[in-house]
Amino acid sequence: MFDYGKLPREFRRRYVPEGIKFEWGDVSKVFEELSSRVIASPQEFERWVLDASEFDAYLYEQRAIRYINSTRQTDNTEFTKAYEDYVERLEPRIKVASFELLKRYAASPFRSALPRSYAMEERRRDAAVKTFRVENVELEKQDSALSQAYQRTMGAMTVQYRGQERTLQQMAKFLEETDRGVREEAWRLANERVIRESGALDDLYTRMVSLRDAEARNAGYGGFEDYVFAKKNRFDYTPADCVSFHDAVEEYIVPLSRELDRAREEKMRVDVLRPWDLNVDPDGLPPLSPFADIDGLVVGAKKVVAEVDAELSGYFDRMAGLELLDLDSRKGKAPGGYQDELAELRLPFIFMNAAKRDSDVRTLLHEAGHSFHTFLMSKSGLPFFNAGENLPLEFAEVASMSMEIVSGEHYGGVFYDQDGARRSNWWEAAANIKLFAWIATIDAFQHWVYHHPDHSPEERARAWLATLDRFCGQESYEGVEDARRYRWQRQLHLYESPFYYIEYGVALTGALGVWARYREDRRDAIEAYRGALSLGATKSLPELFEAAGLKWGFGDTAVRRCAGVLRSAIREYG
Repeated sequence: MFDYGKLPREFRRRYVPEGIKFEWGDVSKVFEELSSRVIASPQEFERWVLDASEFDAYLYEQRAIRYINSTRQTDNTEFTKAYEDYVERLEPRIKVASFELLKRYAASPFRSALPRSYAMEERRRDAAVKTFRVENVELEKQDSALSQAYQRTMGAMTVQYRGQERTLQQMAKFLEETDRGVREEAWRLANERVIRESGALDDLYTRMVSLRDAEARNAGYGGFEDYVFAKKNRFDYTPADCVSFHDAVEEYIVPLSRELDRAREEKMRVDVLRPWDLNVDPDGLPPLSPFADIDGLVVGAKKVVAEVDAELSGYFDRMAGLELLDLDSRKGKAPGGYQDELAELRLPFIFMNAAKRDSDVRTLLHEAGHSFHTFLMSKSGLPFFNAGENLPLEFAEVASMSMEIVSGEHYGGVFYDQDGARRSNWWEAAANIKLFAWIATIDAFQHWVYHHPDHSPEERARAWLATLDRFCGQESYEGVEDARRYRWQRQLHLYESPFYYIEYGVALTGALGVWARYREDRRDAIEAYRGALSLGATKSLPELFEAAGLKWGFGDTAVRRCAGVLRSAIREYG
C-alpha cells in the first residue's frame, strides 16, 4: 500500500526549507526569495538556477502525491478534494510565479556563460516564454477540472456479471474466452455501460476542445496544433511529419493488420469477424494465464528483469520492496496505467489495472521501463530541469516500450512454458501491428479535431468514423454501431493529454530497433539502453536515439522497416 510518509529520503535538500508546507503562504516565500535574490556573476546565476530546480522538484512531488492518491481512489473525497484544491487554488498561483522566474532567467546577461549541459534547457525555457499567457492559467484550471470529471466518470463504471460487480478492466479478460457467446455477452455489457455515458463524455470533450483552442489563440497561435507542438517542445519534428507517419502506416501497416484479421477469420471459421473476436486465441486455445494474483505478477516480473540486466533488476526489486506498485483493478480506481516520479525522493511509482491477463505482464514491464529511466537519471545526478517532466516523451516511451518487448525473450519458465511464451510473443507482435494503426487513428483524429475547433458532436462522429475507416481492421460492427461511433471516448489521452499519442509511434520505431539489437548482442544493447536513459533531457531526440544505437525518424523508411520486423515476428512465433 502506497504510503508516502514511510518512503526513504536519501537526497538532502540544499535550498528548500525542510519545514515548508505545501500552502501558498510558505511556497510564496520561496518564490519571493528567488525573485529578489541579487545575482552578480555567472556562478551566482547557475546557483540560482539549481536552487530553482530543487524547488521545482519539490513542487512536482507534492503535485504527484495528490495525483497518485486521487487516481488510486477516485471515490475518496479527501483525496479528490486535496487534488482539486491544488488544481483550483495553488497551481494557478504557482504557474504565474514560475513564469516570473522564467522571465528573469530569459533576461539574465549570464545565460551565455552556462555550461553546455544547459543547452536543451535553454531551448525549453525559450519555448515556455513564447507560449505562456497569464490569461491561460484559468483556462488550464478549467481543463484540469474536466479531466478529473472524466476520471471520476470512467472510474465509477462497473457492471454486474456472473454475480459480481466488475470494473471494465476486469471485464476485458472475458474477451479472451474460447466461448464466443461469453465473449459477446461480456463485450456488449461493458460497451453498453460506456455508451450510457456517451452524451456526458461528448459534452466534456466539446468543452475541452473549446478551452484548448482559446488557450492557443490567447498565446498568438492560429490553432491548438501549432501551440501544443511548441508547448510540448517538439523541436525535432513537425505536424507534417506526423501526416507522413499516418500515410506510411496506411501503406505498410494497415495491409498487414488486415492480413492478420483475414487469417483470424479463417482459423476461427467465422463468416464475419466481430469486435468480441479480436482478443481470443485464433486457434481456439484457452487464454494465457500468466499469474494467479498480484504477488505472482510481481515475482514473475522480478525474474524476467533479472534475466535482462542485473542493474535494472535491482531497481525493480527496490520498487517492490518500497511498495511503489499499485497494480490491481478495483472499483473506484481510475482507468489506465502510468509511472509517475516522486522527484525529490527520486523514486518512481507505478499505477495500473491488472486483471490476470497476458497484457498485464507487458503493461507492468512497460511502466518498469519508465521507472528505470527515473532511477538512471537519479544515478547520473541530473538536476530536475534535465530530468523528470522535461524528458522528451518520445524517448521516454522508447525506455518503456523497449522493456516491454525485450522482456518477452524471457517469459519461458517464468510466466509460461515455452509454448506459452511463444504465444505471448506472437500476441505482442500482433498487438504492435494493431498499435501502429491505432496510434495513426488517434493522432490523425486529433489533427482533425483541432483544425476544426467549432465542430459539432455529429461532425466529430463523422470525422472519427472516416478516420477509423482509414486505419481499421476487418471486424464488423453491424448492429452495434454506437460502440464504434463512441470508441474514441475510451482513449483517455484525448481527454487528459491532448496530442500525446504520436509519441508512442515515434518510440515504437525505436523500441523495435532496441529489440533487434538485443537479439544480436544482449550486453551491448542493454548498455546502450542504460547509457541513453541516463542522459535524461540533456540531449535532443536525434541525439538520444543515436546514444541508444538507433536511427532517428518515424516516416516512410522507418515504418516500412518496422512492418518488415513485425511480419517476421508473426511468422517466427505463429
